[in-house]
Amino acid sequence: MQPQYPPAASLGARFFRPILAGATLRRRALACLGAIVGIALTGLVAALVTGHGAHLPLIVAPIGASAVLVFAVPASPLAQPWPVIGGNTLSALVGIAVARLVHDPVLATGLAVGLAIAVMSLTRSLHPPGGAAALTAVIGGPAVASAGFLFAFLPIALDSLLLVALAWCFHRLLRQSYPHVPAPAPANTHGTADPPPALRAGFREADIDAALADMGEAFDIDRADLDRLLRRVEEQALTRRSGRLTCADIMSKDVITVAPGATAETARALLLDHDIRLLPVIGDDGRLAGTVGLRELARRPGLVRDAMIPAQTAAPDAPALGLVERLSDGRSHAVVIVGADGGVEGLVTQTDLLAALARIA
Repeated sequence: MQPQYPPAASLGARFFRPILAGATLRRRALACLGAIVGIALTGLVAALVTGHGAHLPLIVAPIGASAVLVFAVPASPLAQPWPVIGGNTLSALVGIAVARLVHDPVLATGLAVGLAIAVMSLTRSLHPPGGAAALTAVIGGPAVASAGFLFAFLPIALDSLLLVALAWCFHRLLRQSYPHVPAPAPANTHGTADPPPALRAGFREADIDAALADMGEAFDIDRADLDRLLRRVEEQALTRRSGRLTCADIMSKDVITVAPGATAETARALLLDHDIRLLPVIGDDGRLAGTVGLRELARRPGLVRDAMIPAQTAAPDAPALGLVERLSDGRSHAVVIVGADGGVEGLVTQTDLLAALARIA
């Protein structure tokens, strides 16, 4: 019997598809561009600082590995500024110290990398290229050996600092977050001891910790990001099970609004007379300008335009259950449904969403 082999197309799909969640062709292309610019400019600036001297390299190999992290996976805990700078520099210092104390090259290389991992772990600066920095300090040859501990700072620390600065500029231009800041966890805004509404049902932090302990593995994702991801998965699963219930299906269409030039007293009267908690503010062009509630009016008396805040908005065809997270954060009481022309088409309140959830439960 002839052996059966999978088609070449399926092999290609298996071996060349992205292995990281969220990776797209556009993101990878931008990562390539960032690495080209980042490494080239890092070497150029390092050359200007060191004066093109031949006694030390202007840029070292571990910086290439660091570039992969800061440009391709900038949200990774291993790609943040302190791990890049601290991990590379501290590991190089460890490698230099080991090279001076241990003269057997085989033993020195193993000790340098192993101790570098320990030091990075203790200083919360774990960075995979740090292992290469420690190894380079041991096997880098006469130029590295003659530089001594200076090698850890010039070029290792200098290159790392330049790379992080360039990565910050690059991601800033693309309107991407770097350094990565995890989304804030839901908080109780009422000053009581109760957990926020979003955390009262479903899984808890202790459940995540127990699952991680049960799996016995370490994952390259921030703890807060993991919590947020799992809650979003819950929301998506609920939306899928509920069918295509849109904001237009459940929104209030007869919306009470106010103009920016109205007085705070007028807006307050509208809120109390209609027993509502939020008013969309409509500009002279008929487009949504913001929202105002009793809380804002109490803080900024005068005109509505002085008290209004940015509006929480959604499109009419957006999934209604996609509003769960926003309407359970303890701060938002309604989401304004806005059409393509910027005009207000409706309002989804916490009551509207609760009634929808009750119907599909």
